[in-house]
Amino acid sequence: MTVLVENWMKPLAAAAAAAAALTLSQPAQAEDTLYVWAGDKAHKAADFFAVVDFDKGSPTYGKILSYAPLPKSLPSAIVTSNGSIGNEPHHVGISADKKTLAGGGLLSVLRVQNSNFFWDISNPRAPKFLKANTLPVVASIADAYVPKKEGGFFTTFMGGAGGAAPGRVVEYDANNNVKGLWPLVPPLDGFNPHGIAIDEERNLLLTSDFVCPLQTLNLVPGVANGHVHARGSVRVWDLSRRKITKTIPVGDPNHAAGTIDLQLVPKDPKLRAFTAGVFDEKLYLIEPGAGTAQPVFDLSTFKLPGAPEVWPHLIAIDKTGKRLALTLNYKGLDGKVVWFNIEDPEHPKVINVVDLGQNSGPHYIIFSPTEDRLIVSDYFLVQDLFPSGVVQVEGDHKVHVLDIVKDRLVKDPKFKLDFSRDVASGPARPHGLGVVSR
Repeated sequence: MTVLVENWMKPLAAAAAAAAALTLSQPAQAEDTLYVWAGDKAHKAADFFAVVDFDKGSPTYGKILSYAPLPKSLPSAIVTSNGSIGNEPHHVGISADKKTLAGGGLLSVLRVQNSNFFWDISNPRAPKFLKANTLPVVASIADAYVPKKEGGFFTTFMGGAGGAAPGRVVEYDANNNVKGLWPLVPPLDGFNPHGIAIDEERNLLLTSDFVCPLQTLNLVPGVANGHVHARGSVRVWDLSRRKITKTIPVGDPNHAAGTIDLQLVPKDPKLRAFTAGVFDEKLYLIEPGAGTAQPVFDLSTFKLPGAPEVWPHLIAIDKTGKRLALTLNYKGLDGKVVWFNIEDPEHPKVINVVDLGQNSGPHYIIFSPTEDRLIVSDYFLVQDLFPSGVVQVEGDHKVHVLDIVKDRLVKDPKFKLDFSRDVASGPARPHGLGVVSR
């Protein structure tokens, strides 16, 4: 295994040297840098961040400039491997000061290894690995991040030590150390947090429950033998006390919605938020004060003939609180991005829809720093590590850029990043995305 890791790092080092030489030959200018958190499809090479040129005017726009792999020295309970491999790279966080990059390992628990990883990005195009932490003693299945103004993050962990309920919200300080696991006494009614949103000024934290992760793994025949046990609820927190004060059921209690993501509407006087039900195909408006979840758009209108059901995945809302983008993942067999006008949050209006093509399977979506572009990655989750699981949603491993032109989404034809083709170590699965501007 050591030889394999060393061999794949050689072409990465060569690529990094070539990129550095190219950078030195060009005049200094403002830089936008895209980070893509990805895992080797074959599970032989280290999980890594790809560092991508995101400057539209650059001759290397959309190209991988370098790689920031996890170090092979990371420990693992699997003696034939190391902690740099098989973490299933998932979501990404960038600190409030834009100097720390974090990536979570969704399935690090399967090899009993660290599940959160941190890099110094003070020099955005030369990330330096800082540390790994959070062994699955209490929390596992690392998911989404929100940065804290004082530094550090809140991160959702969908499972407990064994991957079941209750999960936790893990708080990290500015030095990337675990500060707390919240709530101190978690609810026992399906607390499997995935989505997370924060408004520090108004003392509000929201989380959304998605699925019980243990149930999707073939771990205990007859007990956890491969099915999806969905959740459908939003938790309202008193941020200062790190305490859940209210649970808002979402959707039909007899058919859990699968509330995968959660985003607050900026500048909204009622502190409302949007969530999506993966399994009931609805977009919901959450009002924390009233404790309500109102379905405001039926996404089944986007069904494709002969295709599986529509799976709404992640949400991005612009800083004005007037526009919302949502990925639709047809179980990895197709994909779209829907662009909504949410000036009247109770009545979202579709502006336009971008079709990403057969087998695209989009999931992650974020805005560029200037909000003139959206970035989307085409991969959700394939549970092919031992023990194998039931989620097999591959996608085509592409990363797309959608320009916002006259309030419509338009695919950028110059950005053609394909992780099945463009990664030095071989085909990889791109999931989490982050962008910084310097």
